Amino acid sequence: MADGFLAYTKRSDFLVCVDSDGCAMDTMDIKHIRCFGPCMAEEWGLEKWGSEILKRWNEINLYTMTRGINRYKGLSMALSEINEKYKVIEDIGILRKWVKESPELSNEALEREIMRNDSICLKKALSWSIKVNQSIERLAQEEKRPFEGVAEALSKAHRDADVAIVSSANLGAVLDEWDLYGLLEHTDVVLAQDAGSKAFCIGELMKRGYAPGHVLMCGDAPGDMDAAEKNGVLYYPILVHHEKESWEEFTREAFPKFLGETYKGAYQEEKKRQFLENLGSSKS
Repeated sequence: MADGFLAYTKRSDFLVCVDSDGCAMDTMDIKHIRCFGPCMAEEWGLEKWGSEILKRWNEINLYTMTRGINRYKGLSMALSEINEKYKVIEDIGILRKWVKESPELSNEALEREIMRNDSICLKKALSWSIKVNQSIERLAQEEKRPFEGVAEALSKAHRDADVAIVSSANLGAVLDEWDLYGLLEHTDVVLAQDAGSKAFCIGELMKRGYAPGHVLMCGDAPGDMDAAEKNGVLYYPILVHHEKESWEEFTREAFPKFLGETYKGAYQEEKKRQFLENLGSSKS
């Protein structure tokens, strides 16, 4: 297993890319409900409107078509709404501009921007992000488990294909969580937040010589599907609230179709339809 592009060696003609939070790992809900939202409320003093704001944070990040959005994009969206409805957020325009224009949305990129722009909103955003990571680290390990069927699916996939983790989550968290449950042994490379966007990572992996029809992205969010489509590769959805069934189908049906080159077409289109329909009705 390699950490990053440089140490990665292609083994197979087929590549399976797998997102982490909310796809392989049952960690997305708990991280947003217990860490991301509450840390935002604390950082900006929003406790007065806590229940409404936290509900909206979860809608943006978990239960609508922006599910899986980059943390800073989600923060910019949430704070923009808060600025209009509840409380003035100082320098919100500067944060929005950075989120829109920066080629990299990470703590490191934000630290560099703060060196150029001493904005209170940017500094609070970095403080929030650091607190989120610390809060996630404090979650009990038994609360951060893979979905049922993931280990079996990855083990099967790794026998006949290269397997890459392609995630927008914090690298340290991804490595810790996957290692704890023995999942790293079924992977060839780990690409997380620091490696770039999911679309970029898939594109870089394809430079190793994979044909578009031999690359399958597994994800739970529209951004995962978009990353696949931008690179012209296949997409397999892990359906929100139906993760166990999705992974069982991957092992039983989707992966064999992928290897047999019969995935593209009717099956792919049906999976995309199910994905969009499920996410549209998954709001709780």
